[in-house]
Amino acid sequence: MQLQQSLQMHDPFFEQKALVIGALYDVIDPELFVNIVDLGLVYDIDFLPDNKILITMTLSTPHCPLGEAIQTGVKNRLLQEFADHQIDIEIVWEPAWSLEKISEEGRKMLGMPPRN
Repeated sequence: MQLQQSLQMHDPFFEQKALVIGALYDVIDPELFVNIVDLGLVYDIDFLPDNKILITMTLSTPHCPLGEAIQTGVKNRLLQEFADHQIDIEIVWEPAWSLEKISEEGRKMLGMPPRN
């Protein structure tokens, strides 16, 4: 399920999460030159007490050489929108990332054929 599809209108943080998703479209994987949302790297967004935002995401591989750069990009971009929040990132490996997590737009940006 794509991140946008998991966003529910009845979620009390619907507007804030939509703003987070929009901001994360600006975070580009420096190797693939595609944003991390269309790559399917972002799994969840939680607004926690004490003005904390938790981003649960993965990287394309556990040994991704630019993982730190991507995480720094996430924090920097979200702090532009939520300057009074603490941004935490949890990197998870389950479910494992695969090419199937790339959106149709991401597939187009990578020159991959559309899904049937």
